[in-house]
Amino acid sequence: MTTLKVHKLADALGAEISGVDLSKPIAKEDLAQILNAWKEHLVLRFRGRELSDPQLLDVTRNFGEIDPPGPNSYGKPFLADFPEMNVISNIKVGDQAIGGLGDGEASWHADMTYIENPPKGSFLHALEIPKEGGNTSWSNMYLAYQTLPDALKKEIKGLKAIHDSTYNSAGMIRKGMKDVTDPREAPGAHHPLVSVHPETGLPTLFLGRRRNSYILGMDLEASNQLLDELWDHAAKPEFTFTQIWQLHDLILWDNRCTLHRRDSFDPNARRLMHRTQIKGSSVIPFE
Repeated sequence: MTTLKVHKLADALGAEISGVDLSKPIAKEDLAQILNAWKEHLVLRFRGRELSDPQLLDVTRNFGEIDPPGPNSYGKPFLADFPEMNVISNIKVGDQAIGGLGDGEASWHADMTYIENPPKGSFLHALEIPKEGGNTSWSNMYLAYQTLPDALKKEIKGLKAIHDSTYNSAGMIRKGMKDVTDPREAPGAHHPLVSVHPETGLPTLFLGRRRNSYILGMDLEASNQLLDELWDHAAKPEFTFTQIWQLHDLILWDNRCTLHRRDSFDPNARRLMHRTQIKGSSVIPFE
C-alpha cells in the first residue's frame, strides 16, 4: 500500500509530494502518481531528503533522458565527475566560481529555449541555502494564456519569436557569444508564442526570455510593445508560486508550461544547488 501524498502548495501551481524515499528506487505505482501530479501541478516539491549526485541522476532518469546543461560563461562543466549536472551557486574557491548565476536576481525565463528542442523539465536540489533571500518563483503559462483577452489571443496566433542565446538569466554573456544590440539580429531558435504541451494537448504561452526577444516579421517597436504586454501579463502574482527553500528541498518543474525566476540574496552568504534537466522535444505550435 502506497503512502505517497500530494499536497497543493498554491492555487496557480505547485504541490508537495511526501511518503516516498527518493534515495531508493521509486515503486512503479508511486512513479505513476508522481507523473500525474506533475502533469496537474507543474511544479513538485520533495522536502528534506538528502541525495548524493548519483542518486539525483537516478531520480531524474525516471522522467526521461538526461539533457546536459547549456554552455556556461567558463566554458567547462562545473562538476568534472558529473558533466551532465549543472551547479547553481555564488560560492568561489579562490577566484574560481564553482557554479553559475551568482547571487543577483535571475529574471523570469524558461530554460534553454534558445535551442530547437528545449528541456522538458528540471530538478533543483538545495545543498546550501542563505538564511534569507534566494527564493525561486514559478508562473503558470497555461493560466497566462487562458486569461489573455480574446483579441490578444487572436493577435499572437501563429506568430514566432527569436529566443536569444547570447545571455543567461542573470544577464551574463555566454562564452563565445558577442553582445547583441538589435534583437532582430539575435542568434537562437525561433519558437511560436503559443505552443501546445505535448502531453496535455493544452495551449501555453511560450516566451523564453524577454531580453533580445523579437517577434518575426514585425516592426521592432511594435514587437517590443506586444512582448512587454505579454510579459507583464505572464508575471502576474495570481499565476505564481514562490518556493522558500529549506535544506535538501528538491524541486521538479515543467519547463514547457512555466516560467521561473530567483530573488537576489546576500553575496556574503553561501547558496549551492545542483541541477539536472530532462531532454525535451521540438516545440509544437498552437494552430
